[in-house]
Amino acid sequence: MLELTAADIAEITGGRLVGGADGSERVTGRAVVDSRTVQTGDLFVAFPGERVDGHRFAEKAMADGAALTLVTRDVGVPAVQVKDALEAVTELGRRMLQRARTENPDLAVIAITGSSGKTSTKDLLYAMLSRVGETIAPAGSRNNELGLPLTILEATATTRFLVLEMGARGIGHIRHLTEIAPPDISVVLNVGTAHVGEFGGQDAIRIAKQELVEALGADGTAVLNIDDPRVASMADATGARVLRTGFAADADITAVDVDLDEDAQPSFELRVAGQSRRIRLSLTGEHHVINALSAAGAALAAGLTLDEVADGLETARSRSEGRMQVSHVRDGITIINDAYNANPDSMRTALKALAHLGRTRRTIAVLGEMLELGEESVQMHDSVGRLAVRLNVHQLIVVGSGARAIHNGAHLEGSFGGESRYVDSIDEARSVLETILQSGDIVLLKSSNGAGLAALGEELVKTMSTGEESA
Repeated sequence: MLELTAADIAEITGGRLVGGADGSERVTGRAVVDSRTVQTGDLFVAFPGERVDGHRFAEKAMADGAALTLVTRDVGVPAVQVKDALEAVTELGRRMLQRARTENPDLAVIAITGSSGKTSTKDLLYAMLSRVGETIAPAGSRNNELGLPLTILEATATTRFLVLEMGARGIGHIRHLTEIAPPDISVVLNVGTAHVGEFGGQDAIRIAKQELVEALGADGTAVLNIDDPRVASMADATGARVLRTGFAADADITAVDVDLDEDAQPSFELRVAGQSRRIRLSLTGEHHVINALSAAGAALAAGLTLDEVADGLETARSRSEGRMQVSHVRDGITIINDAYNANPDSMRTALKALAHLGRTRRTIAVLGEMLELGEESVQMHDSVGRLAVRLNVHQLIVVGSGARAIHNGAHLEGSFGGESRYVDSIDEARSVLETILQSGDIVLLKSSNGAGLAALGEELVKTMSTGEESA
């Protein structure tokens, strides 16, 4: 964070000094909401959450090195008290980005949206950008109204690239985020079916994602995956420069000669403006090629050369847990933990990667519910079960009542002899796995984060680990 005094923070947020703060306290670190991550010089933001009230940990945060606390009630430690913690953090993020741009006119703000692939694309971008300049692109997914300003507040006077994810659960959400952080480069990956239940349809999702393109100034750049027709249409929504990515013939940045190795890691020829480079990604799944094209487009728009882009992609690794995270454990068993999030599109790509990996091995898919699909939930879960059968996944374990339609779909598609098993709980899924696992098996765990399968994947890796892991 750019250095701030308590008096500065009070002025920006409209708060008041409490708990003995005299205004001279200096915040030189980050803004954090988890007291367990506090480091010297941080600003600890005490959110009054539904489950945990951050005010209970304010004293500990100060003892662990926090310079100041942001509170909504006085808890007896040096703090700035505000009416609404989220509004205060939002305004801090907005004002500090304005200041960072003033102090460093070369700072580029790159914003990414899409129904799937945002975090993977951000990680690919980080691999490229961080080779040429200070880059803020935190691991994990911080794409909402809290995560975005917290990410902004990590920027310093020497930050060259600020990479932000922007998610939406309704029309107007991304517009709000772009008002906090106006982008220089907007990347739109796809308009899929994630959160379709909340939006009411894909057309509404398109309108929401397009807000990121509409936020660009005339000197900005939109990077659009034109393999998705809804994304391609967004070119008409801006007067900014447009870079088109994808496999389509009119793409500015494209890939040819795509090949998957035995670990389902893709290689391809990256083509840009008559030039080409051969790329090999150390990431699992062919879907990462389209993410890499979008990331390459953003990096080129930010001023990198094609050689810098190619070198960065070659060295890219996943920095975010629960996203096609491949671990090789005992007895030649492979665990793929892709259970941080799920929607029908990402389910399909994960199952296809599993099928490729399992051409000569037994495959097991442990699948949980995809949340927020609304009225289409049963049909979409059903289609996942049918696809698993068509891909010859050897064993399905379907977890939880919300995912039961996966099991039903598998049976209707032709699963027999116990190839698909339904269980009510993660404990039951664990027991089934313990019973059926054999040497050489490949196990995919995939669900929305709320279904809890990510923790099971982590547990399996921990208890069976040999220490080998890849992305």
